Amino acid sequence: MRRGWRVVCGALVLASLAGCGAPAGTDGDLTDHWSRLPAATQFTPETGTCHPDLDAVGYLSTYTVLDCARPHRTETVYVGRFSGAQADRASAPAADSAELRTVFPECDARVKQFVGGDWRGARMSIRVVPPSPGGWAGGSRWYRCDVFLLNALDGGDDERVVDNTGSLRGVLAKPSPLAYGCFNENQLEQLTPIDCASSHRFEYVGIFNVRADASLDALVDKPDNTYAACYFVISAYVRVPSVLTVGARLGVSFRTPSAEAWARGDRGIRCFLWSDDRALTRSLKNAGPAGLPKP
Repeated sequence: MRRGWRVVCGALVLASLAGCGAPAGTDGDLTDHWSRLPAATQFTPETGTCHPDLDAVGYLSTYTVLDCARPHRTETVYVGRFSGAQADRASAPAADSAELRTVFPECDARVKQFVGGDWRGARMSIRVVPPSPGGWAGGSRWYRCDVFLLNALDGGDDERVVDNTGSLRGVLAKPSPLAYGCFNENQLEQLTPIDCASSHRFEYVGIFNVRADASLDALVDKPDNTYAACYFVISAYVRVPSVLTVGARLGVSFRTPSAEAWARGDRGIRCFLWSDDRALTRSLKNAGPAGLPKP
């Protein structure tokens, strides 16, 4: 384009040198009056927002915010920032990677605070969402803490996420149908929820956490230590100090996180008391020794 202007100006110079001069009222400098461009800013997701999909990576191109009153899949409850060696990485941590799991405890704590209780005791799960590779290369160091609902008790081979309507803020601070309670077992050995006032065999009592480097397969293949740990959880739940007393009256069952949840960083083992000899018709929470089934 500059070459074209030179040709035209050269043709006119024989007729009038003034023809290539600066227009009236200007100084001929095209660079000294432009406004300074604003400084570039990095995209950062917002807390308290809901989204139509379960994101594994936070791509700006697919970032969609919905009103939480509308059906949605996930809710962002906290946005943190990588620091130290994690922030100095040359590339973004991959979805569900060991590097990403270093901030899982922070998301765990934030979601508990947000929903008003331990999300692992309800049909919920969480995920840490990192920036996209391009966003990381451009300087983004945030991570999202997202919570979402499952269709049933966690621990199956296939995790099924379901839509939610309304925010999950404070939902476990009061009785909620999302919270685990009493169950019966179907022919597929799946625990199906039932009102604790109805005849049932199982009751959720709480969790214990295993080490971050524990093997999911080992927990399933060699369950003795897990059973023993759950008996202590049951003892605290029914307010019976003697584990031996509880073991003489009740059985124990447990569910591990699903393989997908395990990869994301969930290490909470869900413990259940189990009455083999007779059905129960009430919750055994705080029942004490007198409230246990008779041997």
